[in-house]
Amino acid sequence: MESRNLWTTYSEEQLKELQQVNESYKVYLDNGKTERECILEAVKMAKEVGYRDLNDVIAKGETLKKGDRVYAVCMDKTIAMFQIGEEPLENGMNILGAHVDSPRIDVKQNPLYEAGELAYLDTHYYGGVKKYQWVTIPLAIHGVVAKKDGSVVEIVIGEDEKDPVLCITDLLIHLAYEQLEAKASKVIEGEKLDLLIGNMPLDGEEKEAVKANVLKLLKEKYDIEEEDFVSAELEIVPAGKARDCGLDRSMVIAYGQDDRVCAFTSLLAMLEAKDLKKTACCLLVDKEEIGSVGATGMQSRFFENVVAELLLAMGVDSNIKVRRALANSKMLSSDVSAAYDPMFESVFEKKNTAYFGHGMVFNKYTGRGGKSGSNDANAEYIAYLRRIFERENVNFQTAELGRVDIGGGGTIAYILANYGMDVIDSGVAVLCMHAPWEVTSKADVYEAYRGYKAFLIGE
Repeated sequence: MESRNLWTTYSEEQLKELQQVNESYKVYLDNGKTERECILEAVKMAKEVGYRDLNDVIAKGETLKKGDRVYAVCMDKTIAMFQIGEEPLENGMNILGAHVDSPRIDVKQNPLYEAGELAYLDTHYYGGVKKYQWVTIPLAIHGVVAKKDGSVVEIVIGEDEKDPVLCITDLLIHLAYEQLEAKASKVIEGEKLDLLIGNMPLDGEEKEAVKANVLKLLKEKYDIEEEDFVSAELEIVPAGKARDCGLDRSMVIAYGQDDRVCAFTSLLAMLEAKDLKKTACCLLVDKEEIGSVGATGMQSRFFENVVAELLLAMGVDSNIKVRRALANSKMLSSDVSAAYDPMFESVFEKKNTAYFGHGMVFNKYTGRGGKSGSNDANAEYIAYLRRIFERENVNFQTAELGRVDIGGGGTIAYILANYGMDVIDSGVAVLCMHAPWEVTSKADVYEAYRGYKAFLIGE
C-alpha cells in the first residue's frame, strides 16, 4: 500500500475546514491538560448539542429511543457517550475509544518541604517519560484539593500570563561531568524531579521560613492547609498554550497530544453524528498510560455497567443482551502511533511506518517482540473499514510501532477485544511522543476526524 502527502490534494473548502478543526483542537488542548479537565470539557461540549446525563434519564423513568443522546461519567475522569441508533442495541455499537490521561508529574501526598532556603513539592512521575526532558522548562500545576468539609478547590497555577510558573532544576554544565557520564535513564533520577516553588522567607519565622511563607500564600489564595495535600490530586504539566508549528503552520505543538488528539477527533465526530443505523459510542478513559487500571481505567466494569443501564433505559433488562451488544460491536481503539523521524531513522522500518501528512494510521497490531500484549485485528474487519473509508474518501495509512524487536507498546484495544468485538488501533502519528511537547500534522488531525465520522455512519 502506498500513501501520499495530502496537503496538495485538498480543495480550498477542505483546507478551510481543516483549519477550523485544528483551531478547535488547540482550544481543547488548552482547556484540558488533565483527565479531569478533558472530561469536563467533553461534558460541556456534549450538553451544547443536546446530550443528557444518563442518570437523569433513569431517575425520570424515561425510555430512550432512536436519536437520543446521553452520557455517563465516572469519577470525573472517564466518560461514555451514546447516540441511540435505529437498530436494537444487541446488534452492536460503533465505538470510538480513546484515553485522556497523558504522561506527567504528580505531587505526592506529603510533598511540601524546605531545603537550602528553597521550597519544593515532592513528586512522582506518571507514565513513560524521559525524566531529563522535564527539567528547566516552565511548568504549571493543575488539579483539585478535596477538603474534609466536602468542598473541592480547583487549582491552576502557571497558565495565565500574570501567573508565576514553576520549574525543576538541573545541574549546571560546569559541574556536570559525572552526570553526563551516566545513562540517559539515570541522568535525572525520579526523586530529583521535585518542583521548585519558592525562596522568600516569612518575616518573623526562624525555622523553615520559606515553607511557612508558601503555606501562608496557599491559605490566603485557596484556603487550604498543609494537611489538605493528603486528599489532593495535583498534576505538574508544561505551562503554555498549544501553538502552530512550522513556518508553514502545518503542524501543532502542544502538551498531551497522546492521546488527546484522538480523544478530541473522536469527540468531535461523535457530536456531529446523526441519523445512525447502529448506536454510536464515544468512550474517553483514564489510566491508559499505566496499564488501564483502577476504577477509571478501561479494565474497570464502568463501561459494561453503563451499557447495562443503557439497555434498561431502552426497556430491555437482560444480561445476555448486554453481552450480545458488546460482542457484536465494532471499535476503533483511537490511539496515537509513532511518526517517522528521519533524525532517528534506524528505529523505523520505512515500508511499515507512519508519515506526517499521509492521513490517519491503522496499527493492525501493537505489542512487543512477537506481538506480546497485542490485539491483532482480523482481516475481514480491516476489509470492512477499507470499504467505508474508500466510500467517504478518507485517507489512511498502515504502520507498526518501530522495527521488530525495537519498538513496542499497547493501548486499550485488547481490553475491549476481550468481549469478542472487532477492534483495531487507529489514530494520529505523533513526533516526540511522551515528551513535554509533542507534534502532530494538521492534515492527520483532519483525516482522523473525517475517518471517525465515517466509521460512526458505518455501512
